[in-house]
Amino acid sequence: METTVVTSPSVPTPHATSPHPQTDRPTGLLVLENGTILEGTGFGAGGHAVGEVCFNTAMTGYQEVLTDPSYAGQIITFTFPHIGNVGTNDEDVESQAPAARGLIVRDDVTAPANFRSAGTLRDWAAGRGIVGLSGIDTRALTRMIRAGGAPKGVIAHDPDGRFDREALLAAARDWPGLEGMELAKDVTCTAPYDWTATRWRLDGGYGTQDAPRAHVVAVDYGAKHNILRCLASAGARVTVVPADTGFDAIMALKPDGIFLSNGPGDPAATAAYAVPVIRRLIDTGLPIFGICLGHQLLALAFGAATFKMKQGHRGANHPVKDLRTGKVEITSMNHGFAVDADSLPDGVAVSHISLFDGTVCGLHHTEKPIFCVQQHPEASPGPQDSFYLFEEFMTLIASAKGA
Repeated sequence: METTVVTSPSVPTPHATSPHPQTDRPTGLLVLENGTILEGTGFGAGGHAVGEVCFNTAMTGYQEVLTDPSYAGQIITFTFPHIGNVGTNDEDVESQAPAARGLIVRDDVTAPANFRSAGTLRDWAAGRGIVGLSGIDTRALTRMIRAGGAPKGVIAHDPDGRFDREALLAAARDWPGLEGMELAKDVTCTAPYDWTATRWRLDGGYGTQDAPRAHVVAVDYGAKHNILRCLASAGARVTVVPADTGFDAIMALKPDGIFLSNGPGDPAATAAYAVPVIRRLIDTGLPIFGICLGHQLLALAFGAATFKMKQGHRGANHPVKDLRTGKVEITSMNHGFAVDADSLPDGVAVSHISLFDGTVCGLHHTEKPIFCVQQHPEASPGPQDSFYLFEEFMTLIASAKGA
């Protein structure tokens, strides 16, 4: 098989703290489907993982990114060079187990320098089965993704530098890719549960919602914890249910509003079981709020279409314009699919657009109390410009209740 081996001469030699100074062979590889092999230093878990190679432009919050269930099936390239410098802790996680299949960073992971740190990224990744790769020219890799789209690839780590490169290349090429792949069932909860934790504060950590104003049933397609915290902070009593929960089971919980969460994979694949339920929920007249995959599934339930993006939007610095007010928000994004604006039916209007490429970032129904956004208003990581959307949802619920 034809391959192109790329070392990274522009990247500094790994720090003396590298755990594998005994060998001159690369201890980590990224093998792309086009035959390109990027050599570097492995860290975290040993072994290899296959996935879609994407990039994230956030300068902070790598632990939240790695535990975001929407990254299932993906290998994340961080464009910011100093990943790992604030360490890790047990609070900054967005799910019980990481969904990302690997991470790629420019500089070797150094000792953390942060008062909240309880451990290193190197040890944290190893303990959670995440394969890491440092010493890679992440700028060149990012340009490659921007030019050709997010490729399939295999990230591999072996302390002795022993790799079957042909087998890794075959694995990258044989992986089917995210288009057409249903992943929500891999990351959803297995049974309903109540959520009461509110947003984190420096002076007290996470709080508890003990005086809710309304009951929200959140359908978990891969929900980030901070979304649930934001709902609770806005005044909701939150009941989380699995992705494939039926209409009757949801309505038996007597919700005042329905929330459709973020999640991974192709929305058209998840729609096979989710859209029939969502359409019946729309017919109830209950307020509905969707984020990310939930936004895309609502669009499909309305009769619109979605499409696979070339490189997607992933980062904590994405400008979005609210067409209703003219306000521009800086937002967190994480998605590789988008809603086709030309496919929207009558009665559904675009409320937000990306100022990067004009893609649809928000919808609202013109007659029903239903709206959704592509961006992540809960941030974590990222700016808090869009927190108001949770308040809008609770206002819709109060109005529907006649409160």
